Amino acid sequence: MPQTTGALAERFIYALEQLDQAPSFVKPKYQTDVYQEANRLIDADDGFENLYQHAARFEEAGVFQDGPWESAEKLQPPLVAGSLKAKGLPMIIEVLSELRMLAIAEGKASNPGVTRTMAEEFLNEVMVLNLNLLFPDASESARMEKHENDEKAEKLFTFLSTHLSSTALIQTLIDEIKRLTAQRPIMIKRVVSMIKMAKEMVNLDTEKNDMSELVQFISAIEGPSPLSDQYKDVHAYRSQLKTIPRAELISESTALAKSMRDTGLVAPHHATLLRFLSKQNPGLLSYALSLNSKGSANLEENRELVIQLIRSSIFPGTRQSVYGLAMMLERGILSHSPVAPGLRRLIELDIRPDVRNALYSTTNTGEGVTANSILVAGAIQVLGQPLGVGQGFNPTCQAARGISLWAQHAPGFLLEIIPRAARDGDLDFTFEGAQIHSKDLKGGLAPDLDKELDPVSLVLVPHLDKIYSEMMTRVALRGEDGHRWVNPAFYGNWVQKGFSSVFDPITGYVLDYNGFLKLFYATHHPDYNDDYELIYPNPVGIFITNVHGKLLGLHAVSITRIAKDPHGMYRIYFYNPNNDGSQNWGQNIEPSVNGNGEQEGESSLPFEEFTSRLYAFHYNPYEQGDAYAVENTIVQSIRTLAQESWGRDYTWV
Repeated sequence: MPQTTGALAERFIYALEQLDQAPSFVKPKYQTDVYQEANRLIDADDGFENLYQHAARFEEAGVFQDGPWESAEKLQPPLVAGSLKAKGLPMIIEVLSELRMLAIAEGKASNPGVTRTMAEEFLNEVMVLNLNLLFPDASESARMEKHENDEKAEKLFTFLSTHLSSTALIQTLIDEIKRLTAQRPIMIKRVVSMIKMAKEMVNLDTEKNDMSELVQFISAIEGPSPLSDQYKDVHAYRSQLKTIPRAELISESTALAKSMRDTGLVAPHHATLLRFLSKQNPGLLSYALSLNSKGSANLEENRELVIQLIRSSIFPGTRQSVYGLAMMLERGILSHSPVAPGLRRLIELDIRPDVRNALYSTTNTGEGVTANSILVAGAIQVLGQPLGVGQGFNPTCQAARGISLWAQHAPGFLLEIIPRAARDGDLDFTFEGAQIHSKDLKGGLAPDLDKELDPVSLVLVPHLDKIYSEMMTRVALRGEDGHRWVNPAFYGNWVQKGFSSVFDPITGYVLDYNGFLKLFYATHHPDYNDDYELIYPNPVGIFITNVHGKLLGLHAVSITRIAKDPHGMYRIYFYNPNNDGSQNWGQNIEPSVNGNGEQEGESSLPFEEFTSRLYAFHYNPYEQGDAYAVENTIVQSIRTLAQESWGRDYTWV
C-alpha cells in the first residue's frame, strides 16, 4: 500500500536528523538515506512543499558536503538541465540544491557566498534556460524526445515559479531575448521559444503593463505588418497580396523588412512575400530586404540567381534565410566567382539519405520544402551571417570557427566541401603531406552530435570534428601545443605560423607570462605593433571563467579586429562560437555584444581584459613592434587579473 505524503515527509525528516547529528567524517553514509527519501517525496503530492519546509537546514546538516554542489557560489545555471536529466543521485541533489537557493532568495536561509539577490538571479536564469519544462511543448518531437526525469523537473520549475516574482522572471526573459538577438545567431529556436513563453506568462498575468519590447518580438515572429497581423494564416495572407496595389506592396515590404532588421527575426509572412515578389514583382525585392546601396547593386547584378535561390530555398519553414539573403547581398558575396555555381550545385545535389533525414529534423518543413531547400537556405544564412554560426550543445568550437572563417574569407572552399560531405559522406584534408579522410576516422569530440545546429554545420561538423581531432592526435607527443601546427593546416594559410602559449610544453606550468603578454601587445596592440593591422581573423585560445573568475575550461574563439570603440578605448572584437558572447567572466569582465562598436555577431572587451583570459595566439614573426616598450604597469595589471582567476589552477614559475 502506497505511503501518504505525511508518512514520506516523516521519513525524510528522520533521515535529515540522522545526517545532521552524524560526525563530519561519516556524513556520506547518511547522505544516501536523505537522497532516497527525498526522491520518494519528489513523486508525492505536495512533495516539493514538504521538502522546501526544511531547505534552510540542508547545508548545515551536510546534504551537499564533499560533493559538486557543496559551494553554492560556484554553481552554474547552464549546468542545471544536465543534472536534472542525469539518472540517479545527480537529479535528486540538483532538486535539493534549487530548493536551497530558493530558501536563500526568500531569506529563509543564509550563505556566506550567495546573497538573496544572487540566489534570485540564479533561479531566474535557471528558469529561463529551462522554459520548455515550465511550459511543456505538446509537439510530436517533444513527445518522442521526452526524458524520463522531465516530469520531476517540470514539477520543480512549476513549484519555483509559484515562489519567484513573475514580473522579475518576465523581465529576465525579455533581457535574455534582447541579449541573444543582438548577437544575430543563425539558430533562433531558443529565442522563439522564449518569446512564446513570455507571451504566455503575460497572458496569465493580466496586470502587466509596459511590455512594448516584448510586443515587438512577438510581432516579429507572428506578423509585424498590419496585413500580416490581420491575416495570420500565410495562405490567406498570400491571397491578399494578389489584391493590393504596388504602393501597398512597397509599404508591406518595408514594414516586414524593418522588423527583420530591428530584431534579426523573420515572420513566416516575410518568406511568403519574398516568394510572391520573386514571381510577380521582382523589382520590389530590395524593399522587402531593406538593402543598402551595395546590396541593391549585388541584387541587380545577380537578379536571376537570387530569384532562383528564393524559389528553391525560401519558404515559411526556412524563413530565417530571408535575413541571411539580405546580409549575403550586402556582403557582395555573389560577386565571388565560385559562389554562384557553388550555390546552384546545392540546388540539384544528390544528398545521402542519412544527411537528408538529418536536414529534415532542423525545421518544420511545410509544403514544397526538400532537403536541398533546407541545405541551400542554410548555406545562404552561413554566407550572410558568418558570425552567427554556433556550436550548439556540442564541444565543437573548432569546427564552428572553421565554418565561420571560410564563410568570411573562402566561400568557394566552403561551397566545395558542403556537397562532398552531403553527397559523398567524406571530407579529406592534407596534413604535413598526408591525406586524412573523415570516412576512415572514428570518434572525435562529438560522435553523438546534438542536432540543434544550422544545416551547414549539421552536414559538416561530424567530418570536421573528426579531422581536427585526428590532426591533434598526430602531434600529441611533440611536447608543444598542437594548435601550433594544426590550426594553419586546418583553417588555411592565412593563419600565421608564429605561435605563443602561456604553458610550458613539458610541465604545464605558466612560464614567462610577462613575455607572453608583451609579445601579444607587440603583435596586436596598435600602440605597440608598428601599425601592422589584423588582415584575417586570428584563431586564439582563451580561458573561460565563471562569474567568480573560477576556471571552467579552455575555449576557441577568433579575434576579428582590434579598434577603438566609440569612447576612444582600444577593444578586441571577437567571434565566439557558442553564440552566447556576453557571459560574465568574473572580476567585472563582461563581454558586450552591442553598444561598444560591435558589428553583428561580434563580442568585445577592452584590450587588457581580453588579454587576461588569453592562453594561446598566432602571430606573424616578421610583423611585430617592440615588446620591451610595453609598460610594466600594463603587464602587472593583466598578470594580477590572470593570477586571481584562472591562474589559481596552475603553477606559476
